Amino acid sequence: MTFDLASLGWDASHRLPDDARPGRVTRVDRGVCTVLCADGTVRASLAGAILSAAAADPVRLPCAGDWVAVRTWPDERITVEAVLPRRTAIVRRTSDKDSVGQVLAANVDAAAVVEPMHPEPDVGRIERLLALAWESGAQPLVVLTKCDLAADPGAVAAEIAQVAPGAEVLAVSAQRGDGLAALAPHVAWGRTLALLGPSGAGKSTLVNALAGAVVMGTQAIRRADGKGRHTTTYRALIPIPDGGAVLDTPGIRAVGLLDAEEGLERAFADVADLAATCRFADCRHEEEPGCAVRAALEAGDLTPRRYESWQRLQREIAYETRRKDVRLQAEQRAMWKRIHKEARGRSRP
Repeated sequence: MTFDLASLGWDASHRLPDDARPGRVTRVDRGVCTVLCADGTVRASLAGAILSAAAADPVRLPCAGDWVAVRTWPDERITVEAVLPRRTAIVRRTSDKDSVGQVLAANVDAAAVVEPMHPEPDVGRIERLLALAWESGAQPLVVLTKCDLAADPGAVAAEIAQVAPGAEVLAVSAQRGDGLAALAPHVAWGRTLALLGPSGAGKSTLVNALAGAVVMGTQAIRRADGKGRHTTTYRALIPIPDGGAVLDTPGIRAVGLLDAEEGLERAFADVADLAATCRFADCRHEEEPGCAVRAALEAGDLTPRRYESWQRLQREIAYETRRKDVRLQAEQRAMWKRIHKEARGRSRP
């Protein structure tokens, strides 16, 4: 089966290694990639150069959405030889003790924070995921699902828009088809839409609605609290029949931010703009005179909940930056010790 890679956004300006052809990763399973190429879908293992690079930096491993160079060998082995430069990348901090990144999705044009309207949206989670989306370089938007279960979906969307400056907010019902027309431009020919959100938010149902077929399994949520089990357990790129693709991700229980200062500033543009007008550049927004943030809090123009959310995420990013710096310094010291030890060994008679 042949496939037009341009419909998925292939950029022919990419340089490929000799004897390699382009493909887009649709799924990764324990170091084996499912890759969509012009002449069909293949399963490819990772070349040694990729594994070596990833040992130093896990972000260099291929993930769903990556464009890669694929080579077929005379013995019919198929390997991914290189990960081509990414236009955008959604990167979260891993949950282990080291501050390292994990790529959730690559080369997406829009990153949708998917949050259910029922029983009620989690505003703090939306803010955190928007910071991640802004940092990726993709265009963020908020998709509020299950609007058919809300008494006044327009009012809920307007409320969420207040904490999502610069991001489009859409109310949709995949079951009834409401709002899907407004989402369609983000899944047009050559464009990729990534979905980020918790289990039970309706991401897989949304993928099926956009694809016009059941391509992702779904599960019922608990009626008591509206929560669901993980339906999608892997990241998957789903081509859309008329062109474009949707990238579905597993339900995110928690997402850590790493090197996301710019994304946080964009997600909290309203608070950042206030802070920029404080009298003192190093204002801590406590008792300093001329603090625009405190004035906005006192006037009711800024809610304490949003201000505290901004401060909490700032502290988290600063802490992870310090941990990352300590780790990199330790790796640098270990490298120089190894170099000096090897040099001493060579200098001995």
